Amino acid sequence: MDLTTLNKEQLTAVRHDEGPLLLLAGAGSGKTRVITYRIAYLLLQRGVPAGSILAVTFTNKAAREMKERVLELVGKKRASGMVVATFHALCVRILKEDIERLGYKRNFSIYAASDQARLVKDIMQGLDIDGKKFDADRILWIISDAKNRLVAPEDFAVRHQDDYETMAAEVYPRYQKALKAFNAVDFDDLLMLTVRLFRQCPEALAKYQERFRYLLVDEYQDTNAAQYLLLKYLSEKHRNLCVVGDDDQSIYGWRGADLGNILDFEKDFAGTTVIKLEQNYRSTGNILAAANAVIRNNAKRKEKALWSADGPGARIESIRCMDEEDEARMVMERIHAERFRHVLQYRDFAILYRTNVQSRAFEEQLRYENIPYVLIGGQQFFDRKEVKDAVAYLKVLVNSRDEVNLLRILNYPRRGIGETTADRIIRHSAERENPLWDVLRDPSGVAELSDKGKEAIAAFVDLMERYRRRFARGPGLAETARSFFEEIGLEDEIYRGADDPAKARRRAENVQEVVSAMASYEEREAAPTLAGFLDKVSLYDEDRPGKNDKEKKLSQDAVTLMSLHSSKGLEFPVVFMVGLEEEYLPHKKSIHETFDIDEERRLCYVGITRARRQLVLLHAQQRKKYGKMLPRVPSRFLKEIPEALLDRRGSEAKLPASEEEQEVMAGSFFAGIKALLGD
Repeated sequence: MDLTTLNKEQLTAVRHDEGPLLLLAGAGSGKTRVITYRIAYLLLQRGVPAGSILAVTFTNKAAREMKERVLELVGKKRASGMVVATFHALCVRILKEDIERLGYKRNFSIYAASDQARLVKDIMQGLDIDGKKFDADRILWIISDAKNRLVAPEDFAVRHQDDYETMAAEVYPRYQKALKAFNAVDFDDLLMLTVRLFRQCPEALAKYQERFRYLLVDEYQDTNAAQYLLLKYLSEKHRNLCVVGDDDQSIYGWRGADLGNILDFEKDFAGTTVIKLEQNYRSTGNILAAANAVIRNNAKRKEKALWSADGPGARIESIRCMDEEDEARMVMERIHAERFRHVLQYRDFAILYRTNVQSRAFEEQLRYENIPYVLIGGQQFFDRKEVKDAVAYLKVLVNSRDEVNLLRILNYPRRGIGETTADRIIRHSAERENPLWDVLRDPSGVAELSDKGKEAIAAFVDLMERYRRRFARGPGLAETARSFFEEIGLEDEIYRGADDPAKARRRAENVQEVVSAMASYEEREAAPTLAGFLDKVSLYDEDRPGKNDKEKKLSQDAVTLMSLHSSKGLEFPVVFMVGLEEEYLPHKKSIHETFDIDEERRLCYVGITRARRQLVLLHAQQRKKYGKMLPRVPSRFLKEIPEALLDRRGSEAKLPASEEEQEVMAGSFFAGIKALLGD
């Protein structure tokens, strides 16, 4: 391991001895390099057992890359036993060992967003709540926010006199009770239940405190209340907690991230060593100067200033456009010019915007210009109906108490268990508080079931029990799944009555892709199980086939279109930040509702620091809304960039002239022509 490649601050961080350590790592300052070298240093120089090290990240891609880098530095044998995981994956690992202490079984299901929404809708229906008037997803968001704040159902109180909060107060306790009855948890439960486990079971907490003596956490500025408390519990015995983060890049407050976690770190963990990583290895000096100038307007932040040893570079272009169409044309002109001037590829360009609706004009113009592009976002593979159907079957095979998914597959594909039969079974189950699967196994007590209905139920139960035994025997999970899907007729159901054969074929291929995903899982795992595969499906987003295809898309030679939130962690030689206007950036909600301009400014800072060589800022003087052109006001963030850093030459477009101005201009034009002709 060559430590001479590290700068002074990086080396100090890597060699830090014991006690809490806060690394304030600015954008592009090599934080991943520092955290991986610190792990390697602990293993090689300090002789720390790999099993005593826990590294936590927010994405599976980051966890994979971190582990791969450590393996390159120390070798597979020395790193064996080290845990590198996301917060949710870590909690699954803990709960799989100890969730029985909380009254759950170890084979619990992890509900995806679609499962949660369906359960909430069922509860709303039971409460006679109009599903058209109240959006289930919004109620779920309120419940999720409560869980991230570690507010239990019995402690939930309406903070704002809002119809949705009042409705959430009714739904939340029933939702949580239903989850437990189904032996299921949602993503927020993974964190909340682990914290509850540590609170209620000191012996369980002691076990993990002793196991993980050195904790390293990436992107600490994005942690919420539950994640903060989880880390506090795990580190309070040995106090070897190293966190890496940048308060200036905290942009997820809207989903529960608490900026105070990083701002108050020294107060919460006495004896903290603070090291600032300010040397940037990504961007030019002018880009960094602009970023510094913008972000210093935030009052609540840790003082730091990015700098580069590579010189100032080009000035930042600021382009004022007439409207959104002109804005898109300007971007195309700059792409063509930069490609030929600097021999760049299309993948070297990124167009960043605050809201996804802004992509329309750019997509149209890119198509018109025959420029290849990729749009980051869209429907995820495991959110597609046919895939959710296939996974629902697998979830029920593992956990028969998972009634949300059981109801999803009960008569799909159609097998003669109609709505009337299903309603009678569900009513019988609810009235007697018997699990639905138990009623299906013995429906003799259900009144008015036809013989045909009983036969269909018996065939369904036999099918599921037979394949449950086959999957339990292992190996050959993928082959068993292929046989299972063929027998239940999933692909046949997709083709049956399809109006578009090509679309049906793609949907059928998605079912086959689930089998392929299982085969890949079997190849990677030493002891593969169906339950283990479902855990991967639920947790490891980056391993999902087609999950936005983000990595695949970014590898193509195409211009990238994405939101500013999606751009975090990425970098491009040339970046276009578009729509720098009031009510876009900063967003109108931050101005008129939340008043959180600081987070919008941090989002602007993130966008600026994505650029390596050239940054182009664009805003329009007017935009069309509801069929009318409305005037726009340039973003306050533009005014915070020193004029000396900006290049406005030849970039100032004007609004369409008034009729009087057009007449004057026309007169001048014809006068000039006459002069040239000598008339």
